Amino acid sequence: MKIDNAKAQMRKGVLELCILASIGEERKYATEIITHLKSAELIVVEGTLYPLLARLRNTGLLSYEWEESASGPPRKYYLITKEGTAFLNELTASWNELHKSVRHLTNPKSKKS
Repeated sequence: MKIDNAKAQMRKGVLELCILASIGEERKYATEIITHLKSAELIVVEGTLYPLLARLRNTGLLSYEWEESASGPPRKYYLITKEGTAFLNELTASWNELHKSVRHLTNPKSKKS
């Protein structure tokens, strides 16, 4: 397995969590989500983001509202739903457990001789 493929698979695995966490802070439109993820050094392109947003909306975890923009066409702002917040909380707890386990296994100080 090539390292780039392994890295891509790991990123895909946490992308929903990161998107929900970003929108959970406040409603955002797609460009703001991409910028927020990029600020955390998680590069996502629109071709990846839009299908994920649609899937999250179709499963009831996100909703959206249109708002007029002074600098162009109306913008679709995404909001996390009550179900989305509960899902985000569960995902975050699972991520924290997984992160703890992986850190234990990959941290040289935690390995026994």
